[in-house]
This record gives sequence, C-alpha cells and structure tokens, in this order.
Amino acid sequence: MTRAPVSVQLYSVRDRLAEDLEGTLERLAALGFTAVEPYGVFVVGSDAYAAALASSGLDAPSAHAGILELSDPSPAFEAAASIGVRTVIDPALRTDDWETVAGIARIAERMNRAAEQARGFGLTFGYHNHWWEVEARPNGTPALEQLAARLDDGVVLEVDTYWVEVGGISAPDLLARLGDRVRLLHVKDGDKSRDVKRQLPAGEGAMDVPAVLAAAPTATRVLEFDDYEGDTIDGLAASLAYLDTVEEGR
Repeated sequence: MTRAPVSVQLYSVRDRLAEDLEGTLERLAALGFTAVEPYGVFVVGSDAYAAALASSGLDAPSAHAGILELSDPSPAFEAAASIGVRTVIDPALRTDDWETVAGIARIAERMNRAAEQARGFGLTFGYHNHWWEVEARPNGTPALEQLAARLDDGVVLEVDTYWVEVGGISAPDLLARLGDRVRLLHVKDGDKSRDVKRQLPAGEGAMDVPAVLAAAPTATRVLEFDDYEGDTIDGLAASLAYLDTVEEGR
C-alpha cells in the first residue's frame, strides 16, 4: 500500500525560522521530511522562502494564510503560487456565525468565493479547524460537518485531529463522516486540553493516532506543535519516527 505523504507545519518551529530560515529547513530535511507547510509569514517573504525551499530540497504543497479576513487575497495567492504551493488553507476563522445554521451558510459562501479566487491562481482553497467549529453544534450536528455539506466540491478540509477531540468528539469518527473532503490531517498529541504547552510528540499522549491515520489513509499527514515544552526539532523527529512505525505496520 502506498503510504500517505508527511509534512510539517512550520509554525511549530517559528522561533528557529525567525533566526535562520534556510538552516531550519535544512535541519527538517535532514530528519527525513520532504515537505513543509509554511504559515502566514511567507506572504511577505516569499522570495526568501522560495530560495530556502530550493536549497533544502523541500516541497511546500500546502500553506496557511488568513485569506477569509482579507479584502483582497490576491497578494497571498500570488505569494503562495510563487513558492510552489498548490493548496492554500485558511488557518482559523473565529466568528459567532459557527453557532447558527444561517451563520454556517454565510461562512460557506465566503469559503466558496475564496476557492473561486484561488482557482484563478491555479490553487486549491481549504480550511483548518480548531475546537470551536466542533464544539458549536446548532441542531445537534458539529458546525464543521454542517459547513462541509455546504462547500463547493473544490474546497478541501485540513482536519486538525487534536482540536477535534478537544471539541468533544472522536476524530476518527468525524474523519469517516467527512470522507474525501479531508485532504490533509494535522497530527499532534497531548492530553486533549487547550493548554498547548502540554502537547507531546505523536504516540506519547492521549490521542489514538493509529486510528486517526487509518480513518483517512490517503490524506497528507502534517505534523505540528502549537507549542511544546521540549526541543521542538527533537519532538518532530520523534513524531515522524512514530508515524513511520504506525504506517509500516498497516
């Protein structure tokens, strides 16, 4: 069976990136990563990112950028395309609209418009969740599921499996219901609390990571720490080694 690709969200190493972009990417490549997921800062530093990615041999198939709050997202889409990104993901939309069915419909309209704009740059648009899109359950169904039902076919989801469980439901069960809409997974571990400093390398916390991976076998795995008390590079290395062990056993 062909294993799904593995990437790393660069927000995990944001402090290192601020000091040494090229050196940090080279360090990730040395760990065995072949892909990374840049976050918003690449938009104003796309030339530097393009050079550093080329130097390290890393690919950036996806990236985070706050598209939905921009009056004109064109510069962000242009920057993403210039560094080889294929999918631009809005990392978070915090709004009371998640609390109502009508509000979710408005969010879906915004995302569908963003996807149409992204297509003009040869890009796919997607959304990354936190806990609030799952915790909110108008009519008894998690808002994220209601959103998915209203999205155009071209809009993808990057499901942050840790935040799904913080929101109170099973990540594997949600992934099964969302199906092919899910193209990327944020894989992280910890005690399922909102205290991000208590996050741990994959396999060391309360998350059932093997079940998460099995529920979306072809989705790109994106390792991430929102924060971590240990050395983040060491933590990412441990997470990657754990994923290798799990995937090889499938």
